[in-house]
Amino acid sequence: MIMRRGHQLLLPANPFFIWGSLAGALTLNMLQNMGLWGRAAWTPDFLALVLVFWSIHQPQRVAIGVAFMFGILIDVHQGAMLGQHALSYTVLSFLAIAIHRRLLWFPVPSQAFQVLPLFVACHAIELTIRMVAGGAFPGFLMLLSPLIESLLWPVVSVILLFPQRRTPNPDAHRPL
Repeated sequence: MIMRRGHQLLLPANPFFIWGSLAGALTLNMLQNMGLWGRAAWTPDFLALVLVFWSIHQPQRVAIGVAFMFGILIDVHQGAMLGQHALSYTVLSFLAIAIHRRLLWFPVPSQAFQVLPLFVACHAIELTIRMVAGGAFPGFLMLLSPLIESLLWPVVSVILLFPQRRTPNPDAHRPL
């Protein structure tokens, strides 16, 4: 693949860092659900955000099966209908893998606009399953969640790509 001007050649992603970031996002989601506001509809889903990031950047390591597994864990933690988050995360991962080659050609702020429909689809699937099962409508504040996740995309991209941007052996005579 031809690189654009100004792009840095990235180091390979460390599998321990990938799985650690997914475990950290899962922990953050669990802590967020136990916080002051509980499971508020407007709060962003950090696990979905990190799953999309790694599905785009490392589709060989983080694929649909990983998304399904983390979805089941979130379903068990929240006491939701088993498979609700698993289905939405699986569809989210599939859509992210489907657009990952095209998406990486755009700068990070443009990527944020392009992953917004993925997050909207994820939350729409969760809402549909919740409503079909007889749950209550969480309110229109739920529309803020995909927007906040999309706005967090540049921050997550900088944080999760930071270990790959460092040089393997810094040297004054080596430009890369």
